[in-house]
Amino acid sequence: MSVTPTYKCVLLDIEGTTTPISFVHDRLFSYVKNNLVNFLNENWNSLELQEQIQLLREQAMKDVNNNVSDAILVPEKQQEGEKTNEDEIKKAIIQNIQWQMTINRKIGALKSFQGFMWKSGYESGELKGELFDDVLVALKKWKENGIKIYIFSSGSISAQQSLFKNSDKGNLSEYIDGYFDTSIGSKTEKSSYVNIAKEIQFEPKDILFLSDSVKEIISAKSVCYQTAVMERKNNIPLSDDDRKNNVIFTDFHQIFSHSFLNF
Repeated sequence: MSVTPTYKCVLLDIEGTTTPISFVHDRLFSYVKNNLVNFLNENWNSLELQEQIQLLREQAMKDVNNNVSDAILVPEKQQEGEKTNEDEIKKAIIQNIQWQMTINRKIGALKSFQGFMWKSGYESGELKGELFDDVLVALKKWKENGIKIYIFSSGSISAQQSLFKNSDKGNLSEYIDGYFDTSIGSKTEKSSYVNIAKEIQFEPKDILFLSDSVKEIISAKSVCYQTAVMERKNNIPLSDDDRKNNVIFTDFHQIFSHSFLNF
């Protein structure tokens, strides 16, 4: 039985919430690792690629200045007429990205580069965004009820847009009212959720945030968001305290029969 929503807006995480963790780790991350060399070689003269490399270069300098362990610098491109150092730069880029991905770093320059590569993969048809079967039905139902829908993910906005535009359920862009990445703040920081509420012009109490991460849920809940933890297949197991202190859903269908009035 459906209940009248107590929220006016839904904010959705992606990995482990709308999309299987296995797709992100086994398909998207593997795509970057397996295609990085060829991608650099084939797109080396692209202005957009060079802009992405510059972001990596600037982040690497910050890492070195901040004494980040194992940070790998990306050399500057030589001026015209000087001896080319393309191979040196490419080698450094590969090492830099592999290092950051190994430690599962959620930093803007890396996420931007990954999103740039994934966009190419989606456009070529080699990648297809994977969504849980209940997601499309929920998106349609929220839209029919005038509920706004936003995405908040550590992946870049470009990567988010590519996934929903090129999903295995079709182009779902029409259902999404906006996207947020960590440029608005960390997903575990309270201020990020305050910033998002201001940006979309909703009171925090009118926003329902869904995520598989209890830490993210705690941050959102602390600033008066309505919240629920998604417990999908292969997500990180929840503790007894997690279950005691949070509303838990295993699919989106359950949301429409739940009243959020008391939390």
